[in-house]
Amino acid sequence: MVSQEQRRRQLAREKFLRQQQRRTAARRKTRMRNAVIASVLGVILVGSLVSYTAGVFKNDDDASNAAAEATPSASPSKAPDPCEKPAEGKVKPLSYKKEPAMTIDESADYTMKLQTTCGAIDIDMPASPAPQTVNSFNFLVGKGYLDHTKCHRLTTEGIYVLQCGDPKGDGTGGPGYTIPDENLKDKRLKGGVYPAGTVAMANQYNAQTKQGRDSGGSQFFLVYQDSQLPPDYTPFGTISKEGMKVLKKISDAGAQPVDPTTGNTAPNATVVINKATVAKS
Repeated sequence: MVSQEQRRRQLAREKFLRQQQRRTAARRKTRMRNAVIASVLGVILVGSLVSYTAGVFKNDDDASNAAAEATPSASPSKAPDPCEKPAEGKVKPLSYKKEPAMTIDESADYTMKLQTTCGAIDIDMPASPAPQTVNSFNFLVGKGYLDHTKCHRLTTEGIYVLQCGDPKGDGTGGPGYTIPDENLKDKRLKGGVYPAGTVAMANQYNAQTKQGRDSGGSQFFLVYQDSQLPPDYTPFGTISKEGMKVLKKISDAGAQPVDPTTGNTAPNATVVINKATVAKS
């Protein structure tokens, strides 16, 4: 016969065990979330540095770096592909040993137009806040670097971004050189939020180890909904209203489950940059 005191102790132990289980599950969930944040936006820069980003937009690499921020990748969607077939052509295998010389007017505004299979996305790029970033895209786009590249990652939980700019299409590509972080004190980044419409660089910065600064390459992310992210990713552009409509179409189609090989959650939509141009506004 179990005494009242023994029963009380048993109930106390069971309550303690339940609390421990909940705490363990919460810690596991937090670790998973941080891992996704670390891998969602990183980018392995070809022929250069490190591995994954550790935050939100990784210059893709290390699933534990600073690139990705939302742990749960994305739930698969059965929505039909809202985009067209890619234009004929192949990605150019371009690589450069060093950052291009400054050729832009640092006091001017530039516009990068992405003609994608899902519609046109115009990005306003004022040169003064991030001159080296804008100069780099002016150079790469002029060489046809982004033409026929696919946007390889769409995040639909935690952070809301479409990541593009990788000629390899798997999150490991880059131009062969890196550029410094810029404009990290932009007033738009209040409260650790990258607002909808922001375009920023992926990189390999790991907030925990404080390593990987100035590791941007060619990968960038387009924010289609306010996203909680630390100010570690160079904001260099703003998406046009029509471009935001295109992003909504892409995000509404959802993302695929996490690819165990690359760690990517590819968009269900066929998002390919048929042609990119940069022009002085």
